[in-house]
Amino acid sequence: MSMGASGLRIHVATQTHTRLLGLLARPPLSRNEALALHPCGAIHTCFMRYAIDVVYLDANDKVLRVVAAIRPWRLSACLGARTTLELLAGEAARLGLHRGMQIAWRG
Repeated sequence: MSMGASGLRIHVATQTHTRLLGLLARPPLSRNEALALHPCGAIHTCFMRYAIDVVYLDANDKVLRVVAAIRPWRLSACLGARTTLELLAGEAARLGLHRGMQIAWRG
């Protein structure tokens, strides 16, 4: 786990099985908490019970795309993304995350 510049508690999934399971293997996210999937440029919300925000980062941790409130049973991808941050729906807007923004999240 690491702390982002915004005070976000970031849990990191870098192994194949932890990335594949993603949020399904964890308790529901809370405010100020995220899951970083690395490497990852696409996600699914199959079997999820709640909506999430997804933030795609390039190799330099610059935001390429923010997708708000993806509902369960959806797919999302971003060409060029190396890391994907999953947050509770509404958190990306609350934190002011936007395309072009540089994110400092690695410990």
